Amino acid sequence: PFIQFGALTKNNNYQPNQMVSFRKKKSSKNVDATAPKGVVESAAPSPTEKTTDDAREPEETAKAPIPSRPPQMEDIPDLLETMTTEKGEKSAAATKRIYELCDVGHKQNRVPMVCSGKYDVLTPLAQCLAQDSGDGRHLACLALNNLSIPTENKRVMALGPSSSAVIGGLCKVIAEDKQESYLCCICLMNLSFLEASITAMLQHSPVPDGSDAITPLENSESLIRILEKLLKNAPAVPKSGSGKSEGVRWACGLIKNLAKSEENAALFGETDIPKCVVGNIRNTTAPPSRWTSNSLEDFSLFVILNLAQWPVSRQALIDAGAIDVIKPIMGEGDLQGLKATMACAFLGAPWTDFPDSGSTAAKSISELMTNIIEKKGKDGQYAYGVFKLYTATKAYRDLCYAANSADGDVGESNTKVLAVPSAVALCLQVVSDLVLAAADDVNGGSKYVPDVKSAEYSASAITYMLPAILQAGDPPRKSLQSEKACGEIATMLTQYANLAGTSAQGKEVALKASEEIKAASGSARPILEISHESWTQYRKREGQPLDQFISQEKGIEVDESGPLDFLPCVNSESQCTIF
Repeated sequence: PFIQFGALTKNNNYQPNQMVSFRKKKSSKNVDATAPKGVVESAAPSPTEKTTDDAREPEETAKAPIPSRPPQMEDIPDLLETMTTEKGEKSAAATKRIYELCDVGHKQNRVPMVCSGKYDVLTPLAQCLAQDSGDGRHLACLALNNLSIPTENKRVMALGPSSSAVIGGLCKVIAEDKQESYLCCICLMNLSFLEASITAMLQHSPVPDGSDAITPLENSESLIRILEKLLKNAPAVPKSGSGKSEGVRWACGLIKNLAKSEENAALFGETDIPKCVVGNIRNTTAPPSRWTSNSLEDFSLFVILNLAQWPVSRQALIDAGAIDVIKPIMGEGDLQGLKATMACAFLGAPWTDFPDSGSTAAKSISELMTNIIEKKGKDGQYAYGVFKLYTATKAYRDLCYAANSADGDVGESNTKVLAVPSAVALCLQVVSDLVLAAADDVNGGSKYVPDVKSAEYSASAITYMLPAILQAGDPPRKSLQSEKACGEIATMLTQYANLAGTSAQGKEVALKASEEIKAASGSARPILEISHESWTQYRKREGQPLDQFISQEKGIEVDESGPLDFLPCVNSESQCTIF
């Protein structure tokens, strides 16, 4: 499922988890914001007008003859022919009727217009983007935005036969800095909610027919270079509501989605885009508590977070001074604080940089991990699906590493604030669920099957937290419960290490943790005991086999005659003589 994004209302506030689309008022020439059930339809304001006004359709469009009846789907072939063969007002009027067929009052037409196979509306609309006259171009942008909302359409528009024309047309408008640039950025952002499309989108690198292909980084007309130019040419403090500020804002929204791919992050790391988004945060005058959803600052911090988690783009952010810029934001107890905390963990910020001795960071990230596994969001902050489990578990691992690295030779481990039983049990759950999912002969399993990376990060987090997890009770004592916990957890980590899909690094940390836990089984380990009990209760609720991780080693059976198991005839019906 894709994440629908922000809908722009009349006061320029964007609502989270919704897409952006456009409609025409029945009572005027303005495009107005509405909120029907499901996807919120909205009109992005024209940056050339006051921010209190709605985006206006071009004046010349109003001069077109008023149709005698509303447009119908069967009119599409004739309208497309007029769009492509006529010029000026006639072409714009036909484009307007195509737009009206997919406006908020005709949402049911959007998928058939693109996916039915009866029409090719995308190529003519893309051609309209190249018109010198702004009327047809503006209407084509509005139509493409509305058509980009359904998931079925995203795949066709971003990956289908017309994808090059659509993406190329949108890029051309942005590159030429037309007043519709921000609309084109919104349309591309809508398409980028289909994660299967983001790698192909950033590979857009057009060349003249007959020319050899060139890489996006070598092509000034590629999508990535056009976005880089847009951000680099933006004023340090763009005027709110201006065309330039709106274009930069929505471009950062697009980059935020595209940066979810490691392959894309590698490309971004070779550009000045990381430096630009860090500059957006550095130059803002608004405090983080006043950043609205889908604002330039909100998008820019998301870009930093998404790029920070990939080694291929991490260094570019460090070189841009990202840690010092976002470090103060960690103190915010909201979504921005969570994003800044995870980004700082990814970027290798020292443990002393995390507020409240790391307790705030530990609570917020472990809560995020829990919410993702339970498939829920957090009211007022984020919806389910905004963050991936591998992002949250990696942030927790890096936080554990920072705490562990700061430990001294004496005193309690810094990891104690992270090694709360609920968080430790959650890490055990992620690893064991992957083990069970990989075992074909095991009945029962988790409703949320983790990915391989999440399991690796969780196993690594456990390893870094061992100084706190294995802290002995005071006073020291023997404990059968701790012995059982050590045995099961060590066996589970060994099974994980032996899975075919476990990376070399994952295998190394899991075996290291397994050996340390085995060696600690002689004494009571309160944190380990409670964590193991919580993990066991989870497995009971899920109906998972509780003997899966109990050691299967058995002793040699002996009776009064001595050890017998080595004899082939013991317990068989064959006749043997035992001397």
